[in-house]
Formats: sequence, structure tokens, C-alpha cells
Amino acid sequence: MNNSAPPGVPVVDVDPYSDAFLADPYPAHRQLRDAGPVVWIPKYGVYAAARHETVRAVFADHGTFISSAGVGLANFNKEEPFRPRSVILEADPPDHTRARAVLARILSPKAMMQMRETFQQEADALLDRFVEKAASAGTVDAVADLAEPYPLKVFPDAVGLEGAGRENLLLYGDMIFNSFGPRNERLAKSAERVKPVTEWIMNHCQRAQLRPGGFGDQIYQAADAGEITQAEAPMLVRSFLSAGVDTTINGLGNALLCLAREPEQYEKLRADLSLARSAFEESLRFESTVQTFFRTTSRATELEGAQLPVDSKIVCFLAAANRDERQWQEPDRFDITRRAAGHMAFGSGIHGCVGQVVARLEGELILSGLAKRVKRLEIAGEATRRPNNTLRALGSLPLRLVPA
Repeated sequence: MNNSAPPGVPVVDVDPYSDAFLADPYPAHRQLRDAGPVVWIPKYGVYAAARHETVRAVFADHGTFISSAGVGLANFNKEEPFRPRSVILEADPPDHTRARAVLARILSPKAMMQMRETFQQEADALLDRFVEKAASAGTVDAVADLAEPYPLKVFPDAVGLEGAGRENLLLYGDMIFNSFGPRNERLAKSAERVKPVTEWIMNHCQRAQLRPGGFGDQIYQAADAGEITQAEAPMLVRSFLSAGVDTTINGLGNALLCLAREPEQYEKLRADLSLARSAFEESLRFESTVQTFFRTTSRATELEGAQLPVDSKIVCFLAAANRDERQWQEPDRFDITRRAAGHMAFGSGIHGCVGQVVARLEGELILSGLAKRVKRLEIAGEATRRPNNTLRALGSLPLRLVPA
């Protein structure tokens, strides 16, 4: 790898995968933004974009900045991926178009309306248990007792997955998102942890394991109709599950942490429950669940004055774009009344997260339901992070709840 800086491109000597960076990425994000629209990170020999306008431009030009060479640090044009690549995330048109069309139809507005009542019932039941546990035990862990069990229940239910063993999805998702970074110790440990459950994951993406009529079965029906291949169907189910659980769990966890840290914002939510969707969006902007994604140049190109040769990797800092003062007023302030539309937490362009409608529904129902039941959230101990090469993930969030 040639790690020497290209002429005229500012150098920012940071390691976005170090423990210190992952624990508090925001000072380095500012350094990256201030250095220029396109910078060079010498440790990994990659270009980087951290400003909102530049990140959006990269994602919008899917012909020049491709995904099929991997959306992580590894360049699939130069090395074989150590796992089968995603048929939705790590694909370009026309393959991506076919798979995306299937998922977009399955997650149509009509389907979301049909799901809402079931998702609401599950949210109410879980929140009642959550408040009861806090009353009896004194404290709860907002991650283990709320942010994890809700997405692990409603989304795999919708896919048609059986109930037992769903915790295996967490190990698999942790490994997948670690794999978008370097082959460091963090990835090695997560790959080792997932080994015992890999067979379970692959087996439960097969048609025989999925409930008829669920999202997973609908993917196989699309294969029957020739919209995708039979070989692509289980891979699409797998991608669906890995993308639709971890990101929502961490989005909910970060939202709960933001609201617990900012009691006046939580009061605004309690006073106006219609702000629940806005509160979730603002938490996604403020603490982006997915911190980074890469693209690879399909040809030599110019970006904001920088000359990028063909087959160059560029890392897009979604979380840095979401706190870009060029885009947002007071970007380091959490404000649930902010119009956060345009944030990059779900990406944008043709690869914008296809499951974002589900995540938004889950976030809205949990936050509005919590505000109905709980007067105040009090942090009852240190909130711990679970370091991941790509995700801004919480390990635990101890809370005391003051009931309404």
C-alpha cells in the first residue's frame, strides 16, 4: 500500500479505528472537516470526506464512487472478501437495482401501516415490563432491558424468524460491522465469537426456517418470480437481518442516552409526544449509529479540487457530516425540535438504508411510549460503549426511572 500523501491533499494523521478515537470521535471529526473537503489519512492510505456536502456528493455519484469493491477498508478489486459480500450493500447497478426493488416493495408504506399495530403492541408490552422492573429493582439497563429486546423481537418476527436463538444475530452483526474496518484485534475477536453461531445464522436464512408470508418468505417469492436468483435469496435475508437489528438497537440506545443526559429535551418530548419521531431523528444526527462507510473510485475523478486516481478508497465520515457547522446551526447541541432532515445517519443516494422506515417506526413507538410512562430518566451509573470499527454502540446504560 502506498501511504504517501497525494499532491495538494491535506494530511490528517488520525486513526479512526483506535480506542481513543472510537471513545470520543468528535474532536477528530472537527479536525478532519477543518482540514478540507477531501483529506488524506496516511495510516491506511485512503482519502477521506467529513463535510456534509462532500459526503452527500460521494454517495450521490454511485457510478464514480462504487460499492461493489467493498464499503469498508478492504478493496475487493484487489483481495477476496473473507465473507460473502452483501448483495444489497456491496453491489452496484444492475445487481443492486434488482435486490433493492424487492426490498423496497416488501417495505412499502402499505406494509408499514399493516405492521404498525403489531409493533405498537410489542412496544407497549415491553415498556410496561421495563417500568415494572425499574420499580422493583431500582435501576434498569436501558440497553439490555429495552434497546436490545425490542428490535430483536419485532424485526425478526416480521422477517419470519423463529423465536429461539435470536441473540446470535447480535454476534453476527457485531462481526459484520467490524469487518468494514481494518483486520485488527477488534475484528479478530468478533470473528472468533461468531464462529459457534455461524451455522445457525446461515441455516435460519433458508426458506424452510422462515414463516410463510413474512419478509423472508417474500424475498424467496421474488426469487421464484425471477426478480433475483435463488442463490441470492438467502444472502438477501442475511443482509436484511444483519442491517435491520444492530443499527436500530444502537440507534435506540443512543437516543435514550441523549434524552437522559438532556432532561429539558425529555421534558419537551413529554409535553408533546408528536416530537418522538423528531427526537429519534435528532439522536441519529447527534450520535450517528453508523460512523463510516467507504466507496471506491471506478475511474480517475476530481472531487472538491482533489484528484483521485482509479481504484482509490475514500472513507466517508457520516457522523462528522452530521455535525458539520456548514450544514447545521449549533451542531454539537442536542435539540429534538431541530429539523434534522438531511442527516446522513442512514446514508443517501441509491444505497440509503432500505430499512430506515422500520427503524423510524421502532424509534417513534419506543420514545413516545416511554415518555407516556416515565416522568424523568436518571443516569444511575456509567454508560459504557461497546467499541466497534463502524458502529457507535452502547454496551450498557444504567437508568433510574421516575414514573409519570
